[in-house]
Amino acid sequence: MGKMLFAVYAFAISSSTAIAQVDSDEYNKRTPWGDPDIMGKWSYASLTPLQRPRNLENKEFYTEEEAAEIYARTQTESIDRPGDVGTYNAGWFDRGEVSSDLRTSLIVEPVDGRLPLLPESIAKQEAAAVYAREHPADSWLDRTNWDRCITYHGVPPISTGYNNSYQIVQNENYVAIVVEMIHDVRIIPITEKPKLSDNIRQWNGDSRGHWEGNTLVVETANFSDKTVHRFPSSRDTIAIERFTRIADDMIDYQFTIEDPSVYTKSWTAVRPMPRLDDYTLFEYACHEGNYAMTNILRGERILEQRAEESE
Repeated sequence: MGKMLFAVYAFAISSSTAIAQVDSDEYNKRTPWGDPDIMGKWSYASLTPLQRPRNLENKEFYTEEEAAEIYARTQTESIDRPGDVGTYNAGWFDRGEVSSDLRTSLIVEPVDGRLPLLPESIAKQEAAAVYAREHPADSWLDRTNWDRCITYHGVPPISTGYNNSYQIVQNENYVAIVVEMIHDVRIIPITEKPKLSDNIRQWNGDSRGHWEGNTLVVETANFSDKTVHRFPSSRDTIAIERFTRIADDMIDYQFTIEDPSVYTKSWTAVRPMPRLDDYTLFEYACHEGNYAMTNILRGERILEQRAEESE
């Protein structure tokens, strides 16, 4: 796997969990106007799953050897998935490594590393899975926002097979985050700019930020009814992100999700983000109404016709 990037963490132990904490005074690089400097290109690629796998129920950390084995498998395992229109060959994938803190899940609270879903949320997930199998492409509305090139990794992002890259720029009043996947750009005011009214909803929500010491805290709400995160969510979801630059080449990134309509309690995930040196973010030339969508729908109509003819 090569040399893994390790951040230095101090662990604050509570009765419920151990969440990575950093001393905000340890790294103190500043912008010319005096704010903490988090500018640069950063990777949120990670082979660490959001939830701890069931077979690792009581295992909080991988060993370095286990992390190396997981990485090695991703370099050799088959990625051919029949029927998956998004499959590429291995040369296009960049899934990163197990996160440098060696955790078995990004989720650190609850301590079991699992999403604290309400029973009705689980039932809704199961029903959605059944519908997706039975109605893969009745229309474009049955395809994901990702297939439709509207948005993909979301806010906050959960990494996938490629394009897990941020470019962060900032000035006195705003922090802008360019997301390589589907070329989203987040413009985050860090002034007392009023939040959007509740009747204005956006794909990636409405973000507002402020500084707590060396940490940029960003709260995002006002998600659209059509927003789909890479975890269960609703229009009531609130995401609270924390960006702390702890070294020249590392940001400690944490996020908490609050949504009592989906979860029994809030949950928190931690993901170190290493800096990308000499890296160029490329245009992600994906747009709604692309050829793939046309051909997905056309292919489904052909399959339906064949099924009718065989009856």
